[in-house]
Amino acid sequence: MPEPTVKTASGATYTAAGQEYFAKRTLRRSAGVVGLWGLAVGAVISGDFSGWNFGIDFAGFGGMLIAFGILTVMYYALIFSIGEMSAAMPHTGGAYSFARSAMGPWGGLVTGAAETIEYVATTAVIVYFSAGYADSITSTLLGLSLPVYVWWAILYAVFVALNAAGASISFKFAIVVSIISIAVILIFSAMALASGAFQWASLWDIVPDPGQTAFLPHGVLPILFALPFAMWFFLGIEELPLAAEESHNPVRDIPRAGLWARFTLIVTGLLVLFLNTGVLGAEATGVAGEPLLDGFRAIVGDQLAAVLALFALVGLLASLQGIMFAYGRNMYSLSRAGYYPRFLSLTGRNQTPWVALIAGAVIGFAALAIIELTGGSAGVGGAVVLNIACWGAVLAYFLQMVSFIILRRKLPDADRPYRSPWGVPGAIVAAAIAFLVFIGFLFNPTYLPSIIAIIIVYVVLLVGFGIYYRHRLVLSPEEEYALSGGVESGPSDADLAPDT
Repeated sequence: MPEPTVKTASGATYTAAGQEYFAKRTLRRSAGVVGLWGLAVGAVISGDFSGWNFGIDFAGFGGMLIAFGILTVMYYALIFSIGEMSAAMPHTGGAYSFARSAMGPWGGLVTGAAETIEYVATTAVIVYFSAGYADSITSTLLGLSLPVYVWWAILYAVFVALNAAGASISFKFAIVVSIISIAVILIFSAMALASGAFQWASLWDIVPDPGQTAFLPHGVLPILFALPFAMWFFLGIEELPLAAEESHNPVRDIPRAGLWARFTLIVTGLLVLFLNTGVLGAEATGVAGEPLLDGFRAIVGDQLAAVLALFALVGLLASLQGIMFAYGRNMYSLSRAGYYPRFLSLTGRNQTPWVALIAGAVIGFAALAIIELTGGSAGVGGAVVLNIACWGAVLAYFLQMVSFIILRRKLPDADRPYRSPWGVPGAIVAAAIAFLVFIGFLFNPTYLPSIIAIIIVYVVLLVGFGIYYRHRLVLSPEEEYALSGGVESGPSDADLAPDT
């Protein structure tokens, strides 16, 4: 018997799914503020181990430091704004949910898809760099080197299994590996200073272009190109709202965890930016595939560095788990509402979106394989996928800040248990910086393959939505909130399985 059509909006047709539909798509409340902090820090911390350093190659250390400062301001405003929206809309949809309420189904899809691209690509980047770290360790200590495809398959399989095992396990793992990762960075920092390997002059060892300075060896414009790489110190922290339906108290704990995580990441980012670069030198750091591991090597030599790299690898694996959690919940929420194929939102007996987790892993593996087969060697493949992740992120950031501004006007009386201390001006600042990063992509020809790939993905998604999925949406919690004008605040505890 067909599901009854009950509402239409913005050219979209909705059906009211029965209890059986949602019974197959349930999540379990498992996280307090510490678990959410661990999830946010863990999702980001790999950015301290690999990826960020390519920005130094573009802009030098001084340019990268300026880029870091700009993005610190953006992420402060972003997390304040997201905290307000997530407290008002405690749904798994996160960015998609915010944009859906502000800009309708098309806006919700465009924003949600940007996060899908961001998180699936970010997971692939972390798999790429983790494979390099892991193979360096096994080659040095065991004399064992595996093909890169084997490492990718192993990493995806292990972490899909971990995330599918249950949210409680995921949050506990996130706390442990986040603490270990922070400890590794602190140990490296102490060793860099105590050994004398850190040299202030090494921060400025890139030979300046004619007419330029040691602080900005390639001039001012490359700062724009460094911004996407500086994002790597923070990218992923915005995933916290995706844990709303698995948090014991999302209204209180998600904004609080976001503030704690942001402070943690600013401290670790500055330590790595200064000390890792000061140990290796700016020129070497800018092209290093494994900058922290190279830093350990410079201090203690290859053998001991390989042992320490076992701990450094934990940082990458922390982010692998955290970002995989994010793409699983993002795809779950969009498919539960009917924007993506509905089967992707099925949850198993552990009440985790295992189908979405597998689908994201398959897509990520395929993207890495395609890039590798088409000449993405010597670190180029990782940089291309990293650019895809960052482009998806800045688009999602910009649209979320636009949503924040619209919602303040559109739903002025909606319940907002937490309000951003920076308000609309903060959202405008964050949107402007996100737009600046977006422009940086367009002006840099090395980002062209990433932009082309994302355009292709969007064409497929938008055509599919316009022709088919737009007429088969489901009244999920996110859609109920949007259609009710903020009256229906989304899933009650009765709709979710209790913590066990």
